[in-house]
Amino acid sequence: MPSSNRPNLLIVYTDQMRGMDMRCAGNTDMITPNLDRLAAEGVRCTHGLATTPICSPNRATLLTGTYPTTHGLMFNDTVWHSELPTLGAVTRNAGYRTGYIGKWHIDGMPREKFTPPGHRRAGFDDFWAVHNCNHEYFIPMFYRDAPEMIRVPGYEPEVQTGLAEEFMDGNDGRPFCLVLSWGPPHNPYERVPDKYRLMYDPDSLRLRQNGMIIPRESLDPAWAHRPTTADYYALITSMDDLLGRILDRLEADGQADNTIIVFTSDHGDMMWSQGLLYKCVPYEESVNVPLIFRWPAGLPKGEVCDTLVNTPDMLPTLAGLMGLEIPETAQGQDLSAALQGRPDAPRPKSAFLSQYTPYVFRKDKPTPAWRGVRTERYTYAETCDRQPWLFFDNERDPYQFTNLAGVPEYQSVADELHTELDGWLRRIDDPFLSHEEMKARFGTPYRWPEEPKMEKVPVY
Repeated sequence: MPSSNRPNLLIVYTDQMRGMDMRCAGNTDMITPNLDRLAAEGVRCTHGLATTPICSPNRATLLTGTYPTTHGLMFNDTVWHSELPTLGAVTRNAGYRTGYIGKWHIDGMPREKFTPPGHRRAGFDDFWAVHNCNHEYFIPMFYRDAPEMIRVPGYEPEVQTGLAEEFMDGNDGRPFCLVLSWGPPHNPYERVPDKYRLMYDPDSLRLRQNGMIIPRESLDPAWAHRPTTADYYALITSMDDLLGRILDRLEADGQADNTIIVFTSDHGDMMWSQGLLYKCVPYEESVNVPLIFRWPAGLPKGEVCDTLVNTPDMLPTLAGLMGLEIPETAQGQDLSAALQGRPDAPRPKSAFLSQYTPYVFRKDKPTPAWRGVRTERYTYAETCDRQPWLFFDNERDPYQFTNLAGVPEYQSVADELHTELDGWLRRIDDPFLSHEEMKARFGTPYRWPEEPKMEKVPVY
């Protein structure tokens, strides 16, 4: 297909947003008219999954279509194998104008570092307005092609949306591939404009049934359940507004029909479910992410797709939709036929999930390193000693109240899921070692070899 006939691609990428927190996904507290519009005009995937529910590893997986044991970025703030083909390189080589705006977070330490032009930009060569990792939403900062930080006033997602419009102003006749990577709704949740905060009354929210109220000192003492949830919702609504601005711009430019828009997130957030904050666990609040595809010229309208779509599947699926060659290194599956509603579409039996780092988000409830699988019905995860850790029947127990690990009546199912996990570990060459052993085996630098040594900052 000549490049001039290929669709544009716009990925709108949020940080730490749960898949269930849109009105179109069933959360009636949410004010998300533009996400609802996107879903009504496209395909909403109910089983969008973050294979490794933490920022850096999952971002590298999205761009390369490979698992962390292949791209090498298993832990936050480390660096990846930048020789791998990426979404940016695949589209650029096919004649696309490429751009990346917002949070990058795959270039090691420090978090405020400059990523120079070249291979570390993963093919996003035509337009670059990036901060490696910044969550100071009222102090927007980014680099262009020089190592001097640009600081501008305003609310960061609004500034980044303006940069996306600047990218669209540069239309030169080529199709475009743009990633617009907003930082919210990642904490600090309170960094949200007041006009959005006023849209939510904390006392009237219908909190999730598995949201456990525990002593504040066991979580973050700065946050209370209802006000923080309201701020998190307000951050989502602020981005929904900006999404509407982008949708309107595409229509005004006559580009809406032939632009694939993907809305998703790098992982979710527990937000008190199971008595936890943050992510890094196989619970649905952590691994289930929003995933909506809209392409009026090539996808059905108003469909809901329940096929498992894992992060490594994104690159091959997008390449399949766009008529591009899928890199041989990609380990995910082209699921474009499922999005198109074709009766012969493949349905993956399971999706591989992983977390290579133990975390202590609650001192009384530490999270181990783990590996697991998600099927259409079950969630199953083991710890590094190969013992079952979490096992849920999501069909009967959608809020994951009852851990079935060790329950005799479910042992045969657990055995099948253990075997399924073994198959994944072999296919992606994951030896399932401890955190320290994985670091020693794979080597996980926090800097590029040509840079001076930099100290690691805390990971949140």
